[in-house]
Amino acid sequence: MSGLLTGRLAGIRRRSSWMRRAGVLSGVLLLSAGGLTAVPATADEGPTVTTRYGQVQGKAGETANSYLGVPYAAPPVGSLRWKPPSPPARWSGVRDATRPGNPCMQRPSPTPWGNLAGPGTPSEDCLYLNVYTPAQRSLHKRPVMVWIHGGGFTIGSGTFYDGGSLASKGDVVVVNFNYRLGAFGYFAHPDLAGESSHGLSGNYGLLDQQAALRWVQENIAAFGGDPDNVTIFGESAGGGSVCHNLVSPRALGLFDRAIAQSGCGFTLPTQAEQQRSGTAWANSLGCADVACLRGRSAEELLTASASPAARWTPIVDGKVIPLQVTDALESGRFHRVPFMQGTTADEGRLTVASTYDLAGRRLTAEGYPAAVRAIYGERTDEILARYPLSDYGTPAEALGAIFTDSQFSCLQSRTASLAAGHTRSYQYEFADRNAMDYLNMPISFPLGAPHGSEIRYVFGNVSGTPAQNALSDQMLGYWTNFARTGVPYAANAPRWNLFPKVQILAPGAIAPSTTFPQDHKCDLWTRPAS
Repeated sequence: MSGLLTGRLAGIRRRSSWMRRAGVLSGVLLLSAGGLTAVPATADEGPTVTTRYGQVQGKAGETANSYLGVPYAAPPVGSLRWKPPSPPARWSGVRDATRPGNPCMQRPSPTPWGNLAGPGTPSEDCLYLNVYTPAQRSLHKRPVMVWIHGGGFTIGSGTFYDGGSLASKGDVVVVNFNYRLGAFGYFAHPDLAGESSHGLSGNYGLLDQQAALRWVQENIAAFGGDPDNVTIFGESAGGGSVCHNLVSPRALGLFDRAIAQSGCGFTLPTQAEQQRSGTAWANSLGCADVACLRGRSAEELLTASASPAARWTPIVDGKVIPLQVTDALESGRFHRVPFMQGTTADEGRLTVASTYDLAGRRLTAEGYPAAVRAIYGERTDEILARYPLSDYGTPAEALGAIFTDSQFSCLQSRTASLAAGHTRSYQYEFADRNAMDYLNMPISFPLGAPHGSEIRYVFGNVSGTPAQNALSDQMLGYWTNFARTGVPYAANAPRWNLFPKVQILAPGAIAPSTTFPQDHKCDLWTRPAS
């Protein structure tokens, strides 16, 4: 689930067409030839919007309208596999936008809350987005919130996240989209670098994200959105992607605020490292060059991409991502927009549940030291001394606390601190310890507030206790007003202070904390091993 500019860039806006930006993205952007005849619109008359590429007819809802399956780039198939995204072809007539487009190629992803691919059949032809607008018309342009989905850069889709409630309750325009995943989005190889005038390979999924953001700049006004007030937000790999765009020079002028949920600051491999592993992967398929790989079916590549030796992730290539995120934040070489980020109180418990209980076994007191040693090696004794079983209800909760602090909380505390040296920085911790009780999962310990549990609160899709419903309303207010103004505030909610204070988000107990690093033992995780 990991995700994850030279000079001062704050306030700089560059508005230009896709074609003028094409050379910035890559020297190998290709135009789709010819036009496209739209699928006839449905018989029921839905709202119609004219984009730069043609008209789309969406679906009217009681509180929100939706426009689904809108192409933002050409299908990356055939010779366009492992190429930067090209603009979509224009179409004539009115395109039916009542059904989502295909999710990107991925293996099935059974999770406690469903298949993250959402509806449809995974396909290479997958670069589609969805727009959700309040049903009520407005005389003013609304803030735009662009969601980047998570899934470890190998699974997921935008369509899995319905933006209708967020749009209507927050009076914003919501956009989500698909981007290339796994080997299709992050394969790097010397042949691909040779094809690029900039010597780049990999990061195609990130380039897709930036293509979707350019589509927003050029088209969102037609949906009532304000292209001069765009917030990117995402969770897990989506949160990492927010930070990758934050430090990418090629995202200049594409967004005005950023929210990273549980994913910012993970160390990325370099292009050289990814090309070495990509070459080894190609050789394992009997392919000495990329031409051979382009001749293989998508299904064959997908099956082969499950190799445990393969790591499909964004990379530091010197141009699309010039630096590690933490280095860029520390040096101020990032887009200095208002920045909000945070984690959940029990991030790591979902990993423990998946590894043990949901796999048919339980972590015992006797097995706890061995589980820690398998991951942390020579630091085990030091870690066990700080996380004794006597401090936790079960061994699973103890291991979950180690994962939470080492992989999420302390890393997010550091990136929030680094950003605070250059821009307005806010940090939160989502702490509804009963957030996932509705799932009735067969596990032997409480999940608490695990990885991803805040998402439905932000999207306004909670139907829980009165206190949980109120928390969801407050969080939706914080998020949408941050998108509106760059300051998180909400009706009937406590004030949210700048970092170093951390806003604890719990039902009936929202409050600032000044002890977050101590609570998560960050002195242990942010210093070299002893």
